Amino acid sequence: MSKSAAVAHPEVGHGDREFRHGLLRITAASTCVRVGDPLACARECLGLIAAATDADILLLPELALGGYTCGDLFATTAHQQAVEAAAKLICEATRGQRSVVVIGAPVVVDGSLMNVALVIADGELLGIVPKQYLPNYREFYEARHFRAGDGSEPTEIDWIGQASIPLGIDLLFELRDAVIGIEICEDLWVPIPPSSLQALAGANVLLNLSASNETIQKAAWRRELVLSQSGRCLAAYAYASAGPSESTTDLVFGGHCLIAENGGLLGESRHVGDGDEPLTELTAVTADVDLQRLTHDRRVTQTFAQGRRMIDRSFRRVFVAPPRATLAAGPPRRPIEARPFVPQDPTTLDRRCAEVLAIQSAGLAKRVSRLPADLPLVIGISGGLDSTLAALVAARACDDRGWPRSRIIGLTMPGLGTTSGTRRNAERLIELLGLTPRQIDIRQLSLDTFRVLDHRPLGIELSDDDTVESLQSKLVGTADGASDLVLENVQARLRTFLLMSHGFVIGTGDLSEQALGWCTYNADHMSMYNVNTSIPKTLVKFLVRHVASGCASAELAAVLRSIADTPVSPELLPPDASGQIRQSTEQTLGAYELHDFFLYHFIRYGLSRDKIRYLAGWAKFEQDHTAAEIDVTLESFFSRFFSSQFKRSCVPDGPKVGSVSLSPRGDWRMPSDADRGAF
Repeated sequence: MSKSAAVAHPEVGHGDREFRHGLLRITAASTCVRVGDPLACARECLGLIAAATDADILLLPELALGGYTCGDLFATTAHQQAVEAAAKLICEATRGQRSVVVIGAPVVVDGSLMNVALVIADGELLGIVPKQYLPNYREFYEARHFRAGDGSEPTEIDWIGQASIPLGIDLLFELRDAVIGIEICEDLWVPIPPSSLQALAGANVLLNLSASNETIQKAAWRRELVLSQSGRCLAAYAYASAGPSESTTDLVFGGHCLIAENGGLLGESRHVGDGDEPLTELTAVTADVDLQRLTHDRRVTQTFAQGRRMIDRSFRRVFVAPPRATLAAGPPRRPIEARPFVPQDPTTLDRRCAEVLAIQSAGLAKRVSRLPADLPLVIGISGGLDSTLAALVAARACDDRGWPRSRIIGLTMPGLGTTSGTRRNAERLIELLGLTPRQIDIRQLSLDTFRVLDHRPLGIELSDDDTVESLQSKLVGTADGASDLVLENVQARLRTFLLMSHGFVIGTGDLSEQALGWCTYNADHMSMYNVNTSIPKTLVKFLVRHVASGCASAELAAVLRSIADTPVSPELLPPDASGQIRQSTEQTLGAYELHDFFLYHFIRYGLSRDKIRYLAGWAKFEQDHTAAEIDVTLESFFSRFFSSQFKRSCVPDGPKVGSVSLSPRGDWRMPSDADRGAF
């Protein structure tokens, strides 16, 4: 594939190549059409152009200069002269403006009329892109009026007083790090849309100027087309359709405008027939597309690049000078989910939880089906969220395969930090789920191990007369904030030793803990199969609540809700004098909602630290986090993430559930000794 030099502006320097944090702002809008009067249409557009002060691209509909429904008026001399005057007026209106304006018009090319997109910036017509597929069925009669673009048209024309304007179906427009491809209405509805080839040739922003009339269910199909094309092309896709003022004779136009990015809808305007109040004004939608996300996904999706062998033509690039005006600081015009792993919509969340639980239980069932039928399944039940979720998944897997739940040993191992509340919840959970209960108090084993190691837990000198009770009493009296990794690790490893001595161990550690290294190596870090391996902490709580909401047993539902409301803690340090949890994980690490936010954007999209910090500053978290708290937690995240890879390099098998996974065998391969200087 070659790149010819249809250059309307010199290529900008490297310092101007990127938009701030890779965000490109697009406004897609319908216009007020005076059918058959191109100059009046242009005047109606002037307000939209003047108002688009914060948009990098202003996308307007197909044949907006004069209207889509002009019929045989297209061929008249008066209409063509008016189109030229209208195009000049639009060009002049963009002088000194920020936006690149893309608008539809009928233009005579080599004696034939073509349905085209005009690309205009700072007073100049930079290029003309013809429509390639002309519908000529049912209510459409475009082939009566227009010639389709097929590559045989001239590569440039002189028009509206400008010489050598690039023209063709092979044009892409480069604006900083955005490469823009353009198609027109029907082009999207064909088996291989032109935008597919444009994307393979490098376009990451796809624009569609449309005059799509409304019929029953057409809006839903249009939305699906835009979403799916943006996903297949790993691109942003903006769509602007003619509005109600275009309606005439047999057709009604709805003004449906959409902006999508890689299969997700960033924004959508109202349209005729959407069930709301009648449209009384023009429709429009504005959104920021994230070019850095798209670049990342294209970089890691090798099959996208393999598709370039399908390109049957060369593409020329027209370089667009960056806007003179600077985009004012403000919030991004795109959804920023504070909990990216947890859908906001309750119905979607309910479906997501059901799907996740099904994947977890199916993965476990397959593994267990290859084990001896008399081999017990063992879960360490602490009364915390992770072990509760593992128990629920294991119980479901047994139900699905017809195995007795009694095959699952629910092993509780109260230690030096166990509180009465979590112990009670653990015991009730095992009972209500019908698991086989087993309890081993590890405090004496811990005390014996401290003596063998000649260790002073929390600085306490052990005597030959010390008992579990006396040690517990001394530990409770230690100052809050004291830490002792040996004390914690001894208990964690004893628990794993006891678990693995009983049978096939089902792991409980979650994705967030793996990311932060919040586990003891060869202790809770290890199991035979970990059902929670790709479940982030913020989602675990909702999965437990989901099961509680559909639970037939009121008692079990109450226990599950109590567990979901319990502060996250490993309970390895002693409780306070009142018997309450003293060791709060989030007080040590920072809020999990922040860590999961950082994890999602770093692993899923490979975003830079600065970009993640920028997005976190605009996210609406459940808790109020100061800027300083976000900064400290972000530093903690990267520090712990890099220092903990050696733990992730040898984690057990477990089901991949979402798009973010840290499995060293599939999704995340990283040197254990990597330097984090760039992060």
